[in-house]
Amino acid sequence: MSDEKISRTVVVNNAQGIHARPADLIVRMAQQYQSKIEFVKDNYRVDGKSILELLTLAAVQGTQLTIEASGPDAQAAADALVGLFAGNFLEHNPSENQTNQG
Repeated sequence: MSDEKISRTVVVNNAQGIHARPADLIVRMAQQYQSKIEFVKDNYRVDGKSILELLTLAAVQGTQLTIEASGPDAQAAADALVGLFAGNFLEHNPSENQTNQG
């Protein structure tokens, strides 16, 4: 079985952009896959399994990013990460925000 290479474009929709909590969620999800996962902003490329590298993207609301995954489970990894962005990193849930303040 050959390694797949998948590329997907996402837009950061949550108001605070990719700050520590969303970056942590991305890394935790990416680490579940064997594939190499990178995020690309313009010509800047970072490791999707490194929270520090993700934070250097300075991806504010409206930023367009490309997710590139290559490896045996690249399709599943890309699909899962696209879903995480589509759900705004769970920040759209008002009850969660109220209970986790502080």
